[in-house]
Amino acid sequence: MKKLWLIIFFAIGLSSLYIVDETEQVIITQFGEPVGDTNSQPGLYFKIPFIQKANRFSDQILEWDGFPEQVPTLDKTFIFVDTVARWKITDPLLFFQSVVDERGAQSRLDDILDSVVRNVITGYDLIETVRSTDRSEIATDNLGEDVQIAPEFLIDLKLGRDGLENLILEQSKPSVLSFGIELIDIRIKHLNYVESVQKTVFSRMISERERIAEKFKSEGQGEAAKIMGDMEKELLSIQSEAYSAAEQIKGEADASATQIYADAYEKSPEFYRFWKLLAIYENMTGQNLSLILTNEGAFYDLIDGKEFKRTVD
Repeated sequence: MKKLWLIIFFAIGLSSLYIVDETEQVIITQFGEPVGDTNSQPGLYFKIPFIQKANRFSDQILEWDGFPEQVPTLDKTFIFVDTVARWKITDPLLFFQSVVDERGAQSRLDDILDSVVRNVITGYDLIETVRSTDRSEIATDNLGEDVQIAPEFLIDLKLGRDGLENLILEQSKPSVLSFGIELIDIRIKHLNYVESVQKTVFSRMISERERIAEKFKSEGQGEAAKIMGDMEKELLSIQSEAYSAAEQIKGEADASATQIYADAYEKSPEFYRFWKLLAIYENMTGQNLSLILTNEGAFYDLIDGKEFKRTVD
């Protein structure tokens, strides 16, 4: 019996104590109604056993991760928007009275933030959700200085992505304060086109890249034609100089040969005549060739030996 009373007193003692962690905020409720102030300082505290209950709430920054939803932009483009936010419980008592716990808070944040995100996105063009700057001085070092950026890539922005996120935050903050929540920030985590729009967008992107590629190709072909033209011009110049030099050498050789022939003719006209006949005869002879000669003429005398005898004599 004594052991039983000890167990009962021990259980009562434990139920009358609660510990507040440094990452927690605690509200004591009695029969479901809050009593006392919020305990946010770490330490050991007392409560009425079995009657009072310690309700714990996080004192850290919490995350809200929305579901991707289909939203039309001002320029009638349907996209999927996935957002994420950070929030904190600043008034645990109000938080408990309005949403009870974090699950209830997440549900309320879903309703509020999804609605604000939709309203803001639908009020601006698609380009506003994609960019944070107007890219008026977009770097084209890798594309060449003469590459023209398409007009849709140089559009002036009203707010940009950062501005839209700030606008969503400003419009959402007052709505969540009534739940004892402070909304710290909200970000667009992911954007994507709906399937029906993706093909059109990808086709436009491909066309733009093909246009730039064609420009590079055209410039390359022009440069190649210029190089080929210079090469052909230089080749013709070299061939002309070579032909001129060859003709000069050939002329000098012909003149030298003519001089040699003349000198040979002066020394022995008969031998020169005999040598020329041999050369002509050599060119006239060949396989399957028949010559019909009369007994009068230089070629017959050459075969008969008279021409040789005349030359020797």
